[in-house]
Amino acid sequence: MDKLLLTPEEAATVLSIGRSKVYELIGDGRLASVRIDTSRRVSARALAEFVNRLQEQHEASRAG
Repeated sequence: MDKLLLTPEEAATVLSIGRSKVYELIGDGRLASVRIDTSRRVSARALAEFVNRLQEQHEASRAG
C-alpha cells in the first residue's frame, strides 16, 4: 500500500523542492496538511491537488 500521509520532507522530495518551501506552502495555505499531535503531514491527495492547481494556473496564463 502506498503511503497516505507524508512528512514535509517526503513531500518535498516528491515535489522536487526544498523542505522549507513545503513549510512555506503549508503556512500560506497553498498546500493542505494535517496535524497529528505535534507532527505535520501532507496527504498524497493534497500533493496531487496542488500540482493540478499549478498546471491549471499555467494553462490559464498561457491562454490569456
